[in-house]
Amino acid sequence: MTKLTIENLFHRELEVHDLSKSLLHHLHSHGVDWMHSCGAKGRCTTCKAIVVSGLQHLNAPTAPELRYRQEGLLRENERLACQATLQDDVCIRVPESGKLPHVQYSP
Repeated sequence: MTKLTIENLFHRELEVHDLSKSLLHHLHSHGVDWMHSCGAKGRCTTCKAIVVSGLQHLNAPTAPELRYRQEGLLRENERLACQATLQDDVCIRVPESGKLPHVQYSP
């Protein structure tokens, strides 16, 4: 079992079993409401996640992520939840730009 932790959602831990699925898939399948706009196609940056630890446990950045990095829209420690897949335990944060008004976040 692999663990996905969302630091600023009160350190919520999700058990991940299918490593072929995206972070966004796992978040939604565990009932976590996560901002996204383009239908998980990597065409925007609304599903951005800040990787707190375990960056090396994610797949290599995809072509859309590399393009967004070149454009200055994605930092080295940020990944698109629709593009990133887990290989081992990872801890992420919801960025300010992705916080939803109806969700309570921890510091």
